[in-house]
Amino acid sequence: MTSLGPLVLAPLTRDQAVDICTWRYPAPYDCYDMTGADPDALADPASGFHALSAGGRLVGFRSFGPDGRVPGWAYDDTALDTGGGLHPELVGQGLGREAVRAGLAYGRSRLAPPAYRMTVAFFNARALRVVGSLGFERVGHFRAPSGVDYEVLVRPER
Repeated sequence: MTSLGPLVLAPLTRDQAVDICTWRYPAPYDCYDMTGADPDALADPASGFHALSAGGRLVGFRSFGPDGRVPGWAYDDTALDTGGGLHPELVGQGLGREAVRAGLAYGRSRLAPPAYRMTVAFFNARALRVVGSLGFERVGHFRAPSGVDYEVLVRPER
């Protein structure tokens, strides 16, 4: 496992959003590419996006709110949707658990949700292992209009 030091979340800046919009992942993870996203929209505090940094370096992002939802599921407001990603160069190096854990702690301290919900591509066994190890339980499965199958997982906070 790679160690980058403590992971810190902070509101996403426009420069960081521009950087994230250049990240490309190898197939089949390219469904997570944000190359078509609007950096100004990502950097808008209302978007719920936050930079995930270590030692002053942008290593990923976390999001809170509707952005974590994937078309095709009947979402409700019983849980806060959360998602995120690591820089493509850092994927598969054992950082996912700490990245998600840092996001959950940040969200808990500022948003105090009754539960978290994550929507993860079915083929993404690494991410499914990570969220399962953090107490998320599968509540459903669906196929998005894009043709990608997703798992919906929830973790109560209270």
